Amino acid sequence: MRLLPLALGVPQRGSPRHLPYCSSAPLLLLLLGGCLGVSGAAAGSRRPNVVLLLADDQDEVLGGMTPLKKTKALIGGMGMTFSSAYVPSALCCPSRASILTGKYPHNHHVVNNTLEGNCSSKSWQKIQEPDTFPAILRSVCGYQTFFAGKYLNEYGAPDAGGLAHVPLGWSYWYALEKNSKYYNYTLSINGKARKHGENYSVDYLTDVLANVSLDFLDYKSNSEPFFMMISTPAPHSPWTAAPQYQNTFQNVFAPRNKNFNIHGTNKHWLIRQAKTPMTNSSIRFLDNAFRKRWQTLLSVDDLVEKLVKRLEFSRELNDTYIFYTSDNGYHTGQFSLPIDKRQLYEFDIKVPLLVRGPGIKPNQTSKLLVANIDLGPTILDIAGYNLNKTQMDGMSFLPILKGASNLTWRSDVLVEYQGEGRNVTDPTCPSLSPGVSQCFPDCVCEDAYNNTYACVRTMSEMWNLQYCEFDDQEVFVEVYNLTADPHQINNIAKSIDPELLGKMNYRLMMLQSCSGPTCRTPGIFDPGLGRYDCLSTCVAQKKRHLHLPPARRVFSEKSEEPPRREQKCNKKGTVHLRGKELKHLGISKRIH
Repeated sequence: MRLLPLALGVPQRGSPRHLPYCSSAPLLLLLLGGCLGVSGAAAGSRRPNVVLLLADDQDEVLGGMTPLKKTKALIGGMGMTFSSAYVPSALCCPSRASILTGKYPHNHHVVNNTLEGNCSSKSWQKIQEPDTFPAILRSVCGYQTFFAGKYLNEYGAPDAGGLAHVPLGWSYWYALEKNSKYYNYTLSINGKARKHGENYSVDYLTDVLANVSLDFLDYKSNSEPFFMMISTPAPHSPWTAAPQYQNTFQNVFAPRNKNFNIHGTNKHWLIRQAKTPMTNSSIRFLDNAFRKRWQTLLSVDDLVEKLVKRLEFSRELNDTYIFYTSDNGYHTGQFSLPIDKRQLYEFDIKVPLLVRGPGIKPNQTSKLLVANIDLGPTILDIAGYNLNKTQMDGMSFLPILKGASNLTWRSDVLVEYQGEGRNVTDPTCPSLSPGVSQCFPDCVCEDAYNNTYACVRTMSEMWNLQYCEFDDQEVFVEVYNLTADPHQINNIAKSIDPELLGKMNYRLMMLQSCSGPTCRTPGIFDPGLGRYDCLSTCVAQKKRHLHLPPARRVFSEKSEEPPRREQKCNKKGTVHLRGKELKHLGISKRIH
C-alpha cells in the first residue's frame, strides 16, 4: 500500500500549503548572486539536482557493496567509484554531523551518540544546524530540500525539542525518531509524529523511505532544483530483512581474512583484551549478523533502482547527481572483535562512495583520498555556491568528478574518536571494571573511556600510512604501512624512522587544531610542499611531543565553543601548547 503524499504532509503543487515550503526568499537571494550554478554551466541554465543516499554501518573493506548489484551498475557503473573514501569518526552521530557540516568532529563538537555528547542536542541545533549545507542550499541557493530516514541518533529526544523539531533548511521532513529500526518506529512528518507498526506492506522502513521519496518526486515543484537525502536503516542492527530476502545468502559467512580471529599484538589494550581464539558461539553470532546485514541491503538496492527509474521516467536523471555512501564501516571478527565499529582500522573508517551525474564519465575509479567532510562542499559547489563563504573543513571533489587534469589534491585526512564507557560494572560481565562498554558477546568490550584516539591517514604516490595516538595512561601509538601490511597486523611505531614519526606527529597536531582553510593545508607528503614554520627544527629534535585529543565534555544549550588550540615553537624548536590550554585538553596522563 503506497503512502499518499498529502497524507504524509507533503504540500501539493498549486495548493496554499505549498507556499511556506517554497517561498520566493531563496530565489531573491539567488538573483543577488548567492549561487551561480555549477561551474561550466551555461548562463541561465537550471542548476543540477542532487540526491544523497546514506547507508548505516555499511563497510567497504569486508565486501559491503557485494549485495548491491543494481546500485553498483546504476551509480558506480554510470559514474565514478572512490576506492579511498574515509570518515573522520567511525561512529554514526559524529560522522553524520561531519556530513551535514563539512567539519571534523573537533569543530562540530559531536563526540558520540548521546545528547551529552552533543548528538542532536540543543547546542547542536543552535550552533551547527543553521550552517549545514542543506540549510545553505535552501536559504541561499533556492533548492527544495527533502530528508527521509535516520538523521542523528538522538533526534526526537524530549530534552532536545522532541519530534516537533525540524532542523533549519529542510522543506520536507520525514525523520526517524532516534536510532535505526525496521518496524515499530515513529517518524516526524514535518514535525508531527506518526507511529508505524510491523505490517511489512506499509511499515518496513526501507520501503517506506522509497515510497515517500518517489512521492516527493511526483509532487515537488518543477520550478526549482531539488536536493534529496535518503538515509536508510540498513545494514544497521537489528538487521531485519524484508520477508522476500530472509533466506538469501545462506552460504555466506564473514570473510576469513588475515586479521580475522587473531590476537591484536602490539595494539591498544582494548584490542589486546579480546579473547583469541573467539568462541564458536561468537563466530556463529557474527556470521549470522554478517548474513543478515547483506539481506537488509537488498531492499536498499531496490530503493536505488526505483529512484533511478523514476528520475529517468521524468527526464530528470541526466540533470541529477546521485551520491551513495555510508556513515562508517564495520567489523566482524577482525582482531577477535566480534561486531561493531568505533576502531581506527580500515574496516571501520573506510566507506563506499559512488557518484554519477552530469559531466561524469561512466565506469571510472578514483584512488584520490576523500572524506565525508567533502560531501557538503562538493554539493554546494554543484549548486554554484561560493565555498569561500563557508567555514567547512572539507574540499569539493567536483573537479575530480569532472576529470580535471593537473589537479593538486590532499594526501592526508584526520580521524578522531572519543571513547565511551560505563560508570558502573556491567552486570552481565561482573569480572570487568567500570569504564568499558559494548561488551557483547562473551564480554569482549568494543569501547572504553580511554579508547580515545586521533589519527592521520596518509596516501600519496610514495606513502600509504596511518599514524595514531591514544589519550590513555600509556600514551599509546600505532603506526601502519598499508602498502606492506594492508590488514594492519604489524604496528611499526617502534621501528619506523624517527624523523618520519616526528613529521606525522606534527601533522596530527596541525590537523587536530585546524579549522576551515587550515584543514586544507598541504600534508607532509603533498607534492611541492613548502617547509612548515619551524617544522625542520622540531623534527630535528627527533623526539615526539604527543598532542592528545580533548577531554570528554558535556554539552548543554548554553555550552560555548571550546577555545582554539594554538601551538608555537620555542627556541629549541620543541612544539608546545600554550599553558592556558592544557587544562581544557586534559593532557595529564589520567586514567579513565
